[in-house]
Amino acid sequence: MSDYNTESLSRSVVVSLMQPLLEPGDRMEEASPEPSVSLWSKISTVRIMAWEAYKKKPISHWILLFLSSAAMLVAFPASSILSRLYYSNGGTSKWIISWVAVAGWPLTALILFPTYFFCKTFPTPLNLKLTLSYVVLGFLSAADNLMYAYAYAYLPASTAALLASSSLVFSALFGYLLVKNKINASVINAVVIITAAMTIIALDSDSDTYGDITNRQYIIGFIWDILGSALHGLIFALSELVFVKLLGRRSFHVVLEQQVMVSLFAFIFTTIGVVVSKDFQAMKSEAKSFEGGTTSYLLVLIWGAITFQLGVLGATAVLFLSSTVLAGVLNAIRVPLTSIAAVILLHDPMSGFKILSLVVTFWGFGSYIYGSTSFGKDSS
Repeated sequence: MSDYNTESLSRSVVVSLMQPLLEPGDRMEEASPEPSVSLWSKISTVRIMAWEAYKKKPISHWILLFLSSAAMLVAFPASSILSRLYYSNGGTSKWIISWVAVAGWPLTALILFPTYFFCKTFPTPLNLKLTLSYVVLGFLSAADNLMYAYAYAYLPASTAALLASSSLVFSALFGYLLVKNKINASVINAVVIITAAMTIIALDSDSDTYGDITNRQYIIGFIWDILGSALHGLIFALSELVFVKLLGRRSFHVVLEQQVMVSLFAFIFTTIGVVVSKDFQAMKSEAKSFEGGTTSYLLVLIWGAITFQLGVLGATAVLFLSSTVLAGVLNAIRVPLTSIAAVILLHDPMSGFKILSLVVTFWGFGSYIYGSTSFGKDSS
């Protein structure tokens, strides 16, 4: 993201336009810049700065950024659709879907290990504090995935995705409390707007349920989705705190290391939950009764694990290669993508209230992104 002062640009355009009118002895007449010239000047300036930013990075950087962005926009919506498809086709276990969300952690490890050779780096030494932080984050991630599993069990995928966007609110709140991140008027505005969007969905619960879902189950899914979003925001802030307090650096392989370790411990905790609940034993009978048979059952679970991990990898890479602002933009885009895909593929109900909530949520993301951009300008 490039930085420039909009106010000073507008003032320079006004001066340049008025200069020919201010001949000596002439009376100064009211003159205003032509909107088309001003707009063209702004577009031209942004284009030049974007080109300058492009030239500062090698082509490999932009290819990786494009692939990472595509992973976020494709993998996360696909993972949400597959989670809901599991339940709509006969799946019932909340632990299995939670387990699927972290079962793909070896994919991140396969990407991490080559970086030690190609980038000539060494693994970050583990001490007691760092190990405990990974254990805590892993436990919280396992709990977070379980909460989201309840949400997808009882809510349409489009609704669950909209509610999950409230994690932005909690990320801003916990980031301010724990990491001392700045909050300005635009960020506060975003918090209020996204909260209002969640309220709109709650008012439309009667027309937003599947036929086999009771009102009580819908309310349970709604509550767990919001709680999961709050926990997700806390995890995000705690992860940033680990970088600030314990690691003191943010390189690509260190980011991957944290993701591998947290996912590994989340996998261990979730596996314990699946074993205790005896859901592994129930998978065989569940697969037989699954719509489409055992093959469809396995494909949903396998692709669910792959897409979720690819989405996490994409988000991690975007944060490292670009900024939290771009990650926020992509996160804002994937919410309507998930909702539209759910309506087309799963025939999710899409009432006027939900469309309004979608628009309001997008507006809230825009306000948050604008506020984050302002921070970047202030610090430059």
